[in-house]
Parts: sequence; structure tokens; C-alpha cells
Amino acid sequence: MRVVLALGSNLGDRHATLRGAVDALFAEPGLTFVAASPVYETDPVGGPEQGAYLNAVVIAESTLEPRGLLDRAQSVENAFGRVRVERWGARTLDVDLITVGDVVTDDPDLTLPHPRAHERAFVLVPWVRADPGAVLSGRRVADLLAGLDQTSVRPRTDLTLGGPA
Repeated sequence: MRVVLALGSNLGDRHATLRGAVDALFAEPGLTFVAASPVYETDPVGGPEQGAYLNAVVIAESTLEPRGLLDRAQSVENAFGRVRVERWGARTLDVDLITVGDVVTDDPDLTLPHPRAHERAFVLVPWVRADPGAVLSGRRVADLLAGLDQTSVRPRTDLTLGGPA
């Protein structure tokens, strides 16, 4: 199944965290790297006042079930010191499952596709750069993005993400 993962970090060495997260996500069997977006610096959305994020999107092929992917994502977040104290608060690492194949679920622990991805420029901008033909819930990601303010999503041409080491 094709999997779309959104990565974000706004605490510590944000770029090193994103790079390390890619390595950790692909260290075990079940995920095969396909593509990574450029890195973007973005303003926080919602939550308390906090610093800017670095965001990127990674595309993979997976043999894991959605729950297994969520477990892996949360394990990687924990390995990078993720603390869940305040909703939408600052974090060392956030790994969101945006889509997992064509799976649609509204499970309280895992909603797929991600319920707010369609309104988040910090997800859609990198996603369309990694996969220009991407589709979310039957709509082209590029079309969804056309209706959003993208001014808070700034390319960081000095940083790259790339694939796992």
C-alpha cells in the first residue's frame, strides 16, 4: 500500500530530528522508501504560542497494517523525546499518517485519511512536491492546495531530507 507520512518538528535540532526520523521509520522491515519532499519552515497552527516548525512529507510503500504503521510512528516519536502534554503544543517530533492506501476508518485512535490534512498547507505543499499527482479523498492535492493560504509555508532550500541512510 502507498503510505503518506507527514513529519514535523519545532524543538531542538529540528532538521537532525527529521533526518533521524526517516532513518528510524525505515530501519525495520515493512516500509520501503519512495520519495521525500523538500523541507519547509512553517508557522504553528493552533495551540499555544510556540516556535516555527520544519515540515516534510515522506511517501512509502508498506506491507504493514494501519495499526502497525501507527505503532511504528509513535515509537519513533517516543525515541525522539515526544511528550504529549498539550494538544497541538510544541514537540520534538510529530509523525502523522495522512493516508494508508485506500483505507478509510474513523477509529478514535487512527482516523484515515487524516481528518485535517485537506486544510493544512504545511502538509499539502510538501506532499504535492513529493508526489505531484497525489490524490486525497478523490480530489487532487494540487486542487485542494489552490484554495489554501500558503504564505506560512516557506521552502528551506538550505536543508534536505532525502531517503533513509
